[in-house]
Amino acid sequence: MMFACGVAGRFTGGRTAFSRGGEPSAMSVRVESGGRLHFGFLNLSLSHDRLYGSLGVALDQPRVVVEAERIEGVDCDHDRAREHAERACELLDAPGAALTVREELPPHVGLGSGTQLALAVLDAVARVNDCDANVRDFAPALGRGGRSGVGVAAFESGGFVLDAGHPTGLFTTAAPPRGEWTVPRVAARHRIPDDWRFLLVVPEAPPGKAGSEEDASMRSAVEAADPGLADRISGVVTRRVLPALADGDVSAFGAAVAEVGRLNGAWYADEQGGVYRPPVGCIVDALDGSPAVSGAGQSSWGPAVYGVTDADRADAALAAGQAALDAADVDGDVRVVAPRNEGARVTDTGQGKA
Repeated sequence: MMFACGVAGRFTGGRTAFSRGGEPSAMSVRVESGGRLHFGFLNLSLSHDRLYGSLGVALDQPRVVVEAERIEGVDCDHDRAREHAERACELLDAPGAALTVREELPPHVGLGSGTQLALAVLDAVARVNDCDANVRDFAPALGRGGRSGVGVAAFESGGFVLDAGHPTGLFTTAAPPRGEWTVPRVAARHRIPDDWRFLLVVPEAPPGKAGSEEDASMRSAVEAADPGLADRISGVVTRRVLPALADGDVSAFGAAVAEVGRLNGAWYADEQGGVYRPPVGCIVDALDGSPAVSGAGQSSWGPAVYGVTDADRADAALAAGQAALDAADVDGDVRVVAPRNEGARVTDTGQGKA
């Protein structure tokens, strides 16, 4: 996929669209997006018609913030961002950009760092080069949005997202080559109530699975997946998760997504050493005993642990998170963050000549 850039056009990546139409073009921009929680998949069994289908929420913190300025060539001292920028310029047939990563998500802890950085860089490069670039269309060429569409949808519009997965046979025990897929469509999206909060506990532990290691583990999990678990998870999502969102019931939502996570963990037990990877299980057990937390679980491959709470219980949840780390006898980071009900925020930080 390659698109030529030009002065006339409309940007559609992320939340904000810039209409050019003869206006001065942006010489520099800032693209900012938050992390995401991944609660699990609807199905890993090849016995069902659709594979994967994931659910998660967008977070306001921690964030990735990328600034870009129009130049010839690529100038960036952040290795991963530079690779994404070079690929973006190739895909867009763009002359180049100077990029600075002002903030970034911790990599490989379960908060979606790879997708958010890749899409933020793509969006920034496109905008300073006057390119039409819908991030959903370009994500596969960057190796993003394959099995799960939550990260792409979070970048686009935030909120709670349930994606439709893929027809079984497209993604089976091995993913198709990079770029040869489409990002799963959004099946349901809900605004998260403004007073809901999410406790994040990130223990000091080895990073979660990524790259070829993740591919191998997912292949093993799919090959051995019990189709009965998928039926149970679908029931929890349709009868508990979605109604709780519609009702604004934080306690019911927390308990429901925690159950989705526990059921998903049965698929991954052989790959991560249990329903939760160590030391997540101990942290989740401790949080389950706190009245400040309505439900807790592991985000993606971890080691990030989430707890569902609200603004009134935020301080108590923060204390519960620290106590959970102490119970697991590990150090780590604890914070309470707000949901994010918008997509990537783009700021035009400089104007060139018309």
